[in-house]
Formats: sequence, C-alpha cells, structure tokens
Amino acid sequence: MALTPVAPGQIATIVTSLQMLRPPAPRPMPASPLRLARWQVPRVAPYRGLFRRVGEPWLWFSRLVMDDAALTAIIADPAVEVLPVIDRAGIELGLLELDFRESGQCELSFVGLVPELTGKGHGRWLMAHALSLAWRKGIERVWVHTCTLDHPAALGFYRKSGFVPFATAVETFADPRLAGVLSAEAAPHVPMIAA
Repeated sequence: MALTPVAPGQIATIVTSLQMLRPPAPRPMPASPLRLARWQVPRVAPYRGLFRRVGEPWLWFSRLVMDDAALTAIIADPAVEVLPVIDRAGIELGLLELDFRESGQCELSFVGLVPELTGKGHGRWLMAHALSLAWRKGIERVWVHTCTLDHPAALGFYRKSGFVPFATAVETFADPRLAGVLSAEAAPHVPMIAA
C-alpha cells in the first residue's frame, strides 16, 4: 500500500456520501426537550455564529470563508431550509439545513448539535425530524455526507438511520486553524502541522 503525503499546512479527510432512496419505516418520534425553529429570512451573522458553535469541533469552515453574498444566496434561497435546534430557554444548540434545490432530492447539508449534547440521544431526535421534513411529496432521494473529521460515531449513526454509502472521496484543504478561520484549539483530534 502506498501512502500519499499531505503537505504541511494541509488536512486530508475521507468523505463518505450516503443516500436513502425511500422513506424509512414509520417509528415513534424520540423524546427530547429540544425543538426546531425555522429562520424564515436567515441572516449571515447569526447563521455563521451557530454554524461555528456546532461545527468548530469538527473543523466545519466552508460557510465561514464564503463571502456574504455567496452565503446569502444559499441560505436565503426558498429551496433551502435553515432550522436551528432550540432548548426550552430559546438558546440555539444545533443546526439542521435541508437543501431542496435539486429537483426530487433533499440534501441534509448540515446536521449537528453543540458538543455538550453529544451522546445524550438528541441526535436520534434531530435525525427523526430531519427525515420527516426531508421526505415530502416529490422527493425520491435524501442524501448526506460525512468525513473522518466528524464525530467518530457519525458514519455509523447515518447507517443506523437508514442511509447507505454510495461514494467515497479524499478531500484535502488548507487547515482553517492556521489561517485563523477557526481557533488553534478547535478539533484537537486532528493534528495541526504548520507549513
């Protein structure tokens, strides 16, 4: 087996894309004190703040480096639904983003909770809601992707939820911590090797 070197200052990850081609069998909705809201007109600053809170431990940075116009074009598109996860006090603790821009499909663009909620069953609740909202009239495929930078249980969680892997790819990119996009303390499970 050959190893492919990754240049200093870069990160490599294996991305797995998964899909569902039919709705899962009906199940009771898991209980949770959380609820979903809907940002009718998402604004860039609050969106980026929530995106960072949820995704920084996993090196989510794509929406942080987009210019405002490009990000607004996505999150304000009527075919994209941005739903923050909110607790009883109204504090935003998670993000669900559904992208219906491709006919007949729904991409679960972003699904995540703040690290403090990990491992407490709230992910099952969030995925149950995600699937009930994604599978609507005219949808023939729901898909999602994860990578080896995500929570170690992410791939198994998607498979247990009924998704089936259909593609893998290796992605490399400049480490967003070195550029100051994310803090140097983000994602301590991913080595930071400066250029």
